[in-house]
Amino acid sequence: MLSRSAERLYWMARYLERTENTARLISATMHLIYDLPYGVELGWRNLLNICGVEEAFYQRFKNPSEQNTTRFLLADMSNPGSLLASLSFARENIRTSRELMPDEAWQQVNEMYLYANNNLDSLSNRRGRALFLQEIMAGCQRFTGFMAGSMSRSDSARFICIGRNLERADMTSRIMDFGTVLLAENRSTKMREYETILWINVLKSLSAVLMYRKHVRNRIKGEDVLNYLLKNPDFPRAVVHCIEEITHCIKRLPNAVELFPQLEQLEQQVLAIDIKQTTPEQLHQVLDGLQAKFDDLHKQIAAMWFLNNLGEAE
Repeated sequence: MLSRSAERLYWMARYLERTENTARLISATMHLIYDLPYGVELGWRNLLNICGVEEAFYQRFKNPSEQNTTRFLLADMSNPGSLLASLSFARENIRTSRELMPDEAWQQVNEMYLYANNNLDSLSNRRGRALFLQEIMAGCQRFTGFMAGSMSRSDSARFICIGRNLERADMTSRIMDFGTVLLAENRSTKMREYETILWINVLKSLSAVLMYRKHVRNRIKGEDVLNYLLKNPDFPRAVVHCIEEITHCIKRLPNAVELFPQLEQLEQQVLAIDIKQTTPEQLHQVLDGLQAKFDDLHKQIAAMWFLNNLGEAE
């Protein structure tokens, strides 16, 4: 396949995964607000920091209120990482890759984009926003399920798998960072009283509550949650599982040998993280470092298959 086609599929998968995970992150934050007692403050600014868009936000808004933050993260087209912008990019990529994917794939993404674009007014209130996010998450899951059941495991599917899992690993680390940042803040003494609620919502945001309970078989504790989401090889959104999926796909692509040591080193680095010996502040730095590694891996993938115009890769 052509390198430009591989790049479009890779980014299509990343944009759709980003769409779903942005919806998950904001949905989890809203549920956390509902679950916390009155008087326990939750800073919306943390979401901007975790998404890496704080500077861009303050160029448009002065106050990181709930309305301003959710609007910027969900519907602001000047923010290229917003849910609507990500969905729009995914739609354009799949529109220009229709010869590589079943027609239904385009229909599903197009319908989801039209739904999002036609329901932006509902974002102004929590109930409307919750329904909006639920529909977007369901749409992304329908797409992922459809592709799993209808697309041959060719190089096209491998580039989609690599993009999805790289974005997923990055976003899982950011959602974990959300919990550690809240607990690390000086004003979090009161938040610590409700730490279990916080970690339940982190698990909920990744649809991981049941699988966590089956695996850990203990009450929900921060260090167990973090270990599970980082190191469990069987849970699809755990960081190690995502790295293994990327490795599995990359090993079946041509010209990939140079990436093997980097992937192995990245997996070992994740497995070596000792949660018990790490404070929330240190863990924030560790997760930041992981996100930088994911960015390096993306650059390697782009240099290997997208920027060198390798031509036929399949």
